[in-house]
Order: sequence, then C-alpha cells, then structure tokens
Amino acid sequence: MFQYLIRRLLISIPILLIGSFLVFILVASAGDPLAGLRTKPGITAQQIQSLSAQLGLDHSILVRYWDWLTGFLRGDWGTSIALGEAQAPVFDTISNALWVTMRLVIGAELIALVLGIAVGVFSAVRQYSIFDYLMTSVAFLMFSMPIACVAVVVKNYGIQFNELLLSLHLKRWLQTAGPPANGFGHNLGEVIVNYSGTFLLPTISLMTISFAAYSRFQRASMLETLNADYVRTARAKGLSQSRVIFRHAMRNALIPVSTLFALNIGAIIGGAIITERVFGWNGMGTVLVKAVSNYDPPTLMGWFAVTATIVVIFNLISDLLYGLLDPRIRLA
Repeated sequence: MFQYLIRRLLISIPILLIGSFLVFILVASAGDPLAGLRTKPGITAQQIQSLSAQLGLDHSILVRYWDWLTGFLRGDWGTSIALGEAQAPVFDTISNALWVTMRLVIGAELIALVLGIAVGVFSAVRQYSIFDYLMTSVAFLMFSMPIACVAVVVKNYGIQFNELLLSLHLKRWLQTAGPPANGFGHNLGEVIVNYSGTFLLPTISLMTISFAAYSRFQRASMLETLNADYVRTARAKGLSQSRVIFRHAMRNALIPVSTLFALNIGAIIGGAIITERVFGWNGMGTVLVKAVSNYDPPTLMGWFAVTATIVVIFNLISDLLYGLLDPRIRLA
C-alpha cells in the first residue's frame, strides 16, 4: 500500500505542474494587470514601474512562471496588486479564506456522503418501494435546482424560522449572514449552539449538490452488485440479508462512489463560491470574485494553485480508497 501511495504521489506532481503552467498562461494572457492602475489618479509612474518589476512583466512568460513557481514553493506567493484593503500578502489572504471555505466544504461533503450512501443502499434494497420513488424524486429535484436558488430558499426559510423564535420571545438561532460577530461563545454549550446555528444553513445548501449524485450512483451500483453471481451464491448459502449487504455487496458497490467523491470536489468548491456570497462568508469565493473584478494575477494564481492542489489531494484519497476497496487495483 505504501508503494501504491508513493506511485500516486509521483503521478500527481507533473499533473500539478502542467495544470499550474496552463493556468499561468491563461491568467497572463488575459490582459495588462496594470491597465486599471495607469488611469487612476494619485498613482505615480514610480509605483507603476515598481509593480511592473514585481510582476516581472518585462520578462518572458517562461521566466515569469519559473519565478512564480519557485516563490510559491518557498511560501512567497506575492502581494495583491489591487488597491485598498486587498493590498496584502496573497498567502495570508488565501490561507484565511481557505480556512473559512474548507470548514463549510468538508462538513457538507461528509454529511452528503454519509446520507447519500445510506439512502442509495436502502433504495436499492427496497427497489420500487415508496421510499425509493420518493428519494428518486428528491434527487432529481435537487439535480434540477441551481445552487444559488437552493441557497436563497434555504436562507429565506432560516429568516422565517428566526422570526418565529422571536415571536415566541426566544433568541435567534440560525445565522443567516456571516459568522457570529463576537465569536462562537465562552462555554461549550454556547459554542455548540452557535456553531451549529452558523453552519446549518450554508451546509444544507451546499450538500444538496453532492447528496443527489451520491444517492443515485450508490443506488445504481448497489443494484448491479446485488444481481452479481457471488451475491446470489452468498444468499444460496443461507446468509442473512444484512450480512449479504454489508459484508459482500456494499464494499464493491462503494467503488464508483469513491470516484465520484474525488470528481465532486471541484463542483462543491464551485458551489461554495455561490453559497458564501449568499450567506456573506468571506471565504475563497469572495477572494476569487475580488481577484477577477480587479484582475489581480498574484491572487488569481494563488487561488487556482490552492484549489488545484485540493482537487489533486482528494483524487489521491479516492485512489487510496479504490485500493482499499479492491486490492487488485493497488497491485496492478
């Protein structure tokens, strides 16, 4: 297994290098990053010259990429060239935003994965039952609704729920805009209540994307596995239904879902950008929107490099799950 892990890591390195180079070319080709600054009043020629030297605009694109790559690996991700409060080290900006976004993404992904697998397995075992038809309808409804609509609807229900609590002379529980201004509380009880109230609405909004996909893939995979010869043989031996499902069928049925788990990370990060905007979270979505609006190449490159690394890491986790679920794969 260790050799399998090393092999997958070595494969991931050139993928990251090629991906970062292609993104660097796209960002560099998008235009003059100093065009907006040249026309702003109060910006001197010396400042423009300094920023031009900082970005290495007078060098070839290969030299600029090499400078960026070596600096990125050393932890020097450059400084935002946007004016105002965004003029900060890119590393600090992205690391702060990443912490906000990953709390949301990991929570939503884990809940969606657990619920999706449970619903998919039960739907397959109870095929054509009322539960199966109901979950199929729910999944298709979630597939057809854009994440922005889901987030707005969930937020409105959260606001109405808070108004109901206020009408009963109780405190608001659900946080509908940003994290609590004064932190999560001073004791464990306050922290749990405030933490759950803060994350509940954006997590529900974000998990709908993944839940629908996981439940449908798990159902299809489980149905195929339940009709396999080795499962019929296990049943013919007189094994109980639960033993057949959890001991013999479910392990193989999880393999397609492990692939989807990795592929879904890119989609859920994209969904997190919209969810953060709806609920007023200052995460990676806010950083990306500001960087695109101001055409800020250092921040854009840092953002894409971090998200690409996250996607590759989750693909690596998916490969490892593949190896655990099916030993033939890691021995190949």
